[in-house]
Amino acid sequence: MTTPQETASGAAAAPTSAVEQRLAELGITLPQVAAPVAAYVPAVISGSHVYTSGQLPFIDGKLPAAGKVAAGNEGTSDEPTVSPEDAKEYAAVCAVNALAAVKSVIGDLDRITRIVKVVGFVSSDPSFTGQPGVINGASELLGRVLGDAGQHARSAVGVSVLPLDSPVEVELIAEFS
Repeated sequence: MTTPQETASGAAAAPTSAVEQRLAELGITLPQVAAPVAAYVPAVISGSHVYTSGQLPFIDGKLPAAGKVAAGNEGTSDEPTVSPEDAKEYAAVCAVNALAAVKSVIGDLDRITRIVKVVGFVSSDPSFTGQPGVINGASELLGRVLGDAGQHARSAVGVSVLPLDSPVEVELIAEFS
């Protein structure tokens, strides 16, 4: 997977945890937590769980694409569309951003014992039904980075529009010790 969060040179700081090391091996640098676009916080702790707010696929503070996810010629308007393959990559970016939000409240991603639940939203053309495949981008990334602890329950939901016209949004619940 290629994302603009990839390290541009070997000059990046050494990862501070095993999870961040696995991210680095995938060519991904954990970003700064995205600033909220409304009245909420990126993540909260309740007991031994972290609940993240919905994370958009911000890369360097910007959305890489906007519009509805559509395959082929199914788009029903002149609105911009995003391919399912690109949307899947953006879902992985959302998952990385969610991990950054988790780190912001627990300090060390190695404390994660399980990703309990992932909820993914896909801004979908009305005839698009491939939401699970799109959200696989987030699920697969979490599995590669966290191993068995990254296996989770999940919902993949098609919606008519997302904030800032983002094609995808992902939130998660992580258990930690």
